Amino acid sequence: MSFEEYKGVFVFAQQVDGVINNVAFELTSEATKLAAALNTEVTAVLLGSDVKGLADELAVYGADRVVVVDDPALKTYTTEPYAHAMDEVIKNYKPDIVLYGATAIGRDLAPRVSARVSTGLTADCTILEIAEYKNALGNVNKGYEGQLFLNATRPAFGGNLMATIVCPNNKPQMATVRPGVMQKIEPKTGAKANVEELKVEFAKNNKYVEVLEVVKAVKDKVDISEANILVSGGRGVGSAENFKLLEDLADAIGGQVSASRACVDAGWVPKDIQVGQTGKTVRPNVYFAIGISGAIQHAAGMEESDIIIAINKDESAPIFSIADYGVVGDLNKIVPLLTDAIKNA
Repeated sequence: MSFEEYKGVFVFAQQVDGVINNVAFELTSEATKLAAALNTEVTAVLLGSDVKGLADELAVYGADRVVVVDDPALKTYTTEPYAHAMDEVIKNYKPDIVLYGATAIGRDLAPRVSARVSTGLTADCTILEIAEYKNALGNVNKGYEGQLFLNATRPAFGGNLMATIVCPNNKPQMATVRPGVMQKIEPKTGAKANVEELKVEFAKNNKYVEVLEVVKAVKDKVDISEANILVSGGRGVGSAENFKLLEDLADAIGGQVSASRACVDAGWVPKDIQVGQTGKTVRPNVYFAIGISGAIQHAAGMEESDIIIAINKDESAPIFSIADYGVVGDLNKIVPLLTDAIKNA
């Protein structure tokens, strides 16, 4: 099967209210590596209303071209018009690879688009590479010699192993990537995008749902995936009330509180501050792992942090194997002392 007409690495650049989501910059940055391996270019796809002016922001992080679909029907995200617009982009440009952020919007949009264009989709990837299509023995599969494909790796079986998935018989190859997994490149200050506008017609059956009003909750906390310092608690914290110790430390050091899945399941903290395979992937400058055992499912979401500081009474806890600094002892004694020391400093 020949796919010579399919070229380019495309990135869905999610924006809400004229602000591009940080994961779009992470993906355009990662796309530059994939595009270099394929000797092709990076294209960002920008959908919305009055969004053309955002194109250069994407160029700063590696987009060679920005395809803009600008229409009032795309002002607020709804599934049908966005899926229709992406479908039209793919039919017109025939990209080799399409990447989406694994946000609430990306996870809704990507599978709808993959179904429309009859291709596969690998979800929640942690590694993206361009390589040959090989079997379990490491040999190139017969009939695919000399061809390069997107090899998308993701956690499988509860995070106990990593599975690399290849989609050799359908194009485009598609994947979603969690926010915080890929690193942004150094910004190309002053970069300008080659902007191409695509006109898409929206019929009534492209928009079954009408949004009458958007009510936004006001949050006074930074998204944990964008925080520079995280003070994270696990089952060892013991209770919702004990999270006050972590909040005091976070306030003293200028960080944000996060947690493991066990704390969310216990109802101690909200889901949006969960770190791990089923939560958010984070990459802060400093990550405090307090009362966290370090199960592989949690480690998958934070092990790329610059500095990891673990506090746990169990000296054999797995978290110490990935921590840069470790303190063995009672967190109820250690955390308040640490907080006081930081305040005094």
